[in-house]
Amino acid sequence: MASYKAPLRDIHFILAEVFKVDPLWASMPSTADASMELADAIFEEGARICEAELLPLNRQGDEEGCTYLNGKVTTPSGFKAAYQTYAESGWVGLGGDPEYGGQGLPKMLTVMFEEMVYAANTSFALYPALTAGACLSLLAHGSEELKKTYLPAMYEGRWAGSMCLTEPHCGTDLGILSTKAVPNGAGHYDITGTKIFITGGEHDLTENIIHLVLAKLPDAPKGPRGISLFLVPKMLVTEDGQCGAPNQVRCGSIEHKMGIKGSATCLMNFDGAAGYLVGEANRGLAAMFTMMNYERLSIGLQGIGLGEVSYQSARAYALDRRQSRAPSGAVSPEHAADPIMVHPDVRRMLLTQRAYNEGGRAFAAYVGMWLDLAKGQPDPVAAQKAAALVALLTPVAKAYFTDRGLDTTILGQQVLGGHGYIREWGMEQFVRDARIAQIYEGTNGIQALDLMGRKVVGDQGKAFKLFHQEVSVDIAAAEPSDPRAQALNVALTQLSQATDFVIQQSSLDANAIGAASCDYLNLFGLTAYAHMWLKMAQVAKQGEGDFYRAKLATADFFFQRLLPESGAYLAKVLAGSDTLMALDADLM
Repeated sequence: MASYKAPLRDIHFILAEVFKVDPLWASMPSTADASMELADAIFEEGARICEAELLPLNRQGDEEGCTYLNGKVTTPSGFKAAYQTYAESGWVGLGGDPEYGGQGLPKMLTVMFEEMVYAANTSFALYPALTAGACLSLLAHGSEELKKTYLPAMYEGRWAGSMCLTEPHCGTDLGILSTKAVPNGAGHYDITGTKIFITGGEHDLTENIIHLVLAKLPDAPKGPRGISLFLVPKMLVTEDGQCGAPNQVRCGSIEHKMGIKGSATCLMNFDGAAGYLVGEANRGLAAMFTMMNYERLSIGLQGIGLGEVSYQSARAYALDRRQSRAPSGAVSPEHAADPIMVHPDVRRMLLTQRAYNEGGRAFAAYVGMWLDLAKGQPDPVAAQKAAALVALLTPVAKAYFTDRGLDTTILGQQVLGGHGYIREWGMEQFVRDARIAQIYEGTNGIQALDLMGRKVVGDQGKAFKLFHQEVSVDIAAAEPSDPRAQALNVALTQLSQATDFVIQQSSLDANAIGAASCDYLNLFGLTAYAHMWLKMAQVAKQGEGDFYRAKLATADFFFQRLLPESGAYLAKVLAGSDTLMALDADLM
């Protein structure tokens, strides 16, 4: 009973009116062929395939799940046909390099489409998302021969991709992985080891799966400096680019999970499989992080998409479900009760969902903008600034999108009350599907450590100053009496105070970064959303009609009811590490 319509009006507002993408895209050779007119047409067709093809398979995929038999994985009924339609329509290569068959569209456009796919069917969305990430890593680091051999078929959707990092004994600490790569004298390597939690490691959607595998050469240095990246195809590829004999790679089992049950999560065994070096030897982490950073933003979009479908479903229910009378008196006296939409607490939940979803959507476009500028800006100084902001904002996007995504799905479930707990209404699936997004592609605690330790303390706040300048420009452009700009200025000041405090404490207290990191990320994310809401409000107050009126009302709700949490996050950062570390481990 889930309700979902792609938020096309809001997407157009963000891209065309807030970020004014037409002159932005025209200014860079890499995006010069894109336009808002083209984007709108793409989104219209994307909405159709999401609403008509993918959404109807979502609950069925959850109920049926993937099945495993003798090393083969079968996806839920309907997935294979839907994937064929999806691939044949060109959606897999939407942002791919045109030189190898991709469409080369801007990241600002592709993030909006990805959100729609995640909203309609998160399990399905993960298959093309992993393929797109693998393509990005291969494009950036692979040899010309590898790119010509593998990218066209991957962009077409005939071949899929996967990312093989985690092993049974190591997750975040990749320096202790044990998968080996041995040169065999035939121009490639024999890959031997076991990887776990591999999304899309095996399935029946494509004729080949291209695994990107982290492994160590025999003479590799110890730790993360000794990791190399290898391309390992499920099916060996012949000289004419066709699938040949099976490679020595096999799925040993699939996981039985809390959610995303239509997505195959596999244990993969590599038994002397033929692998091809991607990039330089012992530099595999850098090459893999090209893919991981893409996936981290993509998984963040999972949080926004699930938050949106949960909100739309909860809103529809609140308009239909009748219970009690409005506090101010009967709204529908002809009925025995009023719709629950009249109750302040229901409105609180729905407005919280909406404020986080729309703030997140705008911030996703903002991160996408810096990605486009980092790739396509002709001025090297401007491109370097954009790359620094991408590095700073990526962990915020992944963690804050997914934390708030779970929050919004829980709120949507709560609006439905008892029906939200019942499977047939769909709301409990959104909660279960959203939960994993805080864990994979680097847990949100790891994202917070990356932000605080590497991206802020690591460069002594240089990248943060770039972000501060960007926000300050928009505050200064607003009227001095604008309460939204004033509230954002308070939050930005609090974030700056927290930044300076942790940088200073980090040289005095070894636990300072870890103690502050999660609260700091939440403060950063909340401030970033406030920045987006100020930008959106500045545009909306110039418009007329219900859309703009609703946008301003939601902005005011965000600034008055959600942004004040920034003070609490600051207080927790300033509390330091003492109370966290005071209790002996055996008393925990």
